[in-house]
Amino acid sequence: MLTAQKKLTTLGALAMLGGLLGGCGSPLPTSPGDQDGPPDEHRDMSHVPDAVPKVEPRSRGGNPKTYVVLGKRYYTLPASRGFSERGIASWYGRKFHGRLTSNGEVYDMYAMTAAHKRLPIPTYVEVVNLENGRRVVVRVNDRGPFHENRIIDLSYTAASRLGMLGKGTALVEVRAIDPTPAREGAAQVAQAPAAPSPTRSADGAVPKIYLQAGAFSSGDNAERLRRTLQQGLARQVRVIPAATGAGSVHRVQVGPLTSVEIADQVTAQMHQLGVSKPLVVID
Repeated sequence: MLTAQKKLTTLGALAMLGGLLGGCGSPLPTSPGDQDGPPDEHRDMSHVPDAVPKVEPRSRGGNPKTYVVLGKRYYTLPASRGFSERGIASWYGRKFHGRLTSNGEVYDMYAMTAAHKRLPIPTYVEVVNLENGRRVVVRVNDRGPFHENRIIDLSYTAASRLGMLGKGTALVEVRAIDPTPAREGAAQVAQAPAAPSPTRSADGAVPKIYLQAGAFSSGDNAERLRRTLQQGLARQVRVIPAATGAGSVHRVQVGPLTSVEIADQVTAQMHQLGVSKPLVVID
């Protein structure tokens, strides 16, 4: 279980913004040992249905064009259509149950909701656990998580349905759902998101974690960084060439890494080597 101070989910971190993202009044945790967690009484959440996507206006709170948390600037996307990403999910529970989310709603750990740093509020997304194939649909109504290497913070119930409560994190794919009708007069039914990439390879292997240190047009520059990182980290580092619309790039990636905990440790080591913003890549 992540400590609330380390996890820095929306509700605590947004208090630092003085109402910029919706007037959240929840204080930051004061003790490193002050832990978030599941409800005191066990509940079977397997029967809780997915959030049902519908057309909604943007919330008045929680949607600034840009905002700063803990010295880092974030930008809210103008739209969610076509959005997808892979990365590491976390979850938050009883410590924040009943407190305000960034758009002024009350956080309910038994609801199918989530926090995201960039998606417009509200946005409906499908979240697929790449480690076991489980999937849920949740409604984004909060900002966060502001822990490095995390892309989405799920409610307790959503995390339970994805089978990630015990570990506290999961490798996931997040895909925005467009709830607008396909044509005029069509029923208000969410368009099903495109099928996600396979969660496991043909031999049953779980997707692996890499940390991307940079992408270079010059293969020589990429190779120099690869050698520096491999020497400094004593870990495998690869250079992946790829073609883009702007030309070829060479991506420098550390890994594979066998767990989220190791990825967090290696991220800290990369900071010491001058790589300020490693990017989590799930392959």
